[in-house]
Amino acid sequence: MKLLMTALLAVIASPALAASGPFVSLANTDFIVLISFLIFVGILVYLKVPGKIGEMLDARAVGIKSELDEARALREEAKTLLASYERKQKEVQEQADRIVASAKDEAAKAAATAKEDIVSSVARRLAGAEEQIAAAQAAAIKDIRNQAVTVAIGAAKDIIAKQADAKSTDALIDDAIAQVGAKLH
Repeated sequence: MKLLMTALLAVIASPALAASGPFVSLANTDFIVLISFLIFVGILVYLKVPGKIGEMLDARAVGIKSELDEARALREEAKTLLASYERKQKEVQEQADRIVASAKDEAAKAAATAKEDIVSSVARRLAGAEEQIAAAQAAAIKDIRNQAVTVAIGAAKDIIAKQADAKSTDALIDDAIAQVGAKLH
């Protein structure tokens, strides 16, 4: 219908009126073009080309609409996946932070334990060294006393040997035997 109106307006248009001679004549090229155009439009309308073009455009619009709907659905799915991955990333980051904090705590505890072990080891070694020093000191004192006793006995023996004669030696032996006999009974 629109095409028919367009054709009618084309006939009324000023170039058609500008032609010389009678308009309705086979010698007038404008009239021949008009008739050909109207026949062409009539054939198009008879073959229902405008309806088919409309159907094709409608089908194309439906296809575009379905593609847009599919694109929206894919976009929503992508948003959901993105949110899921962001949550997972956040959870993994929190877990990593907890692991790092736990490792720091364990390292601090291990350092404290090692420090305590070192302190106790040093204390044990000091105590052992002090015991060895005390034992060495006691042994040295005992050796010195034994040497002093040996020297004193030797000196006493020398003095007694120089001052003693046979009579005083016999008296000392008798006195020693009496003391031993008194102590044994």
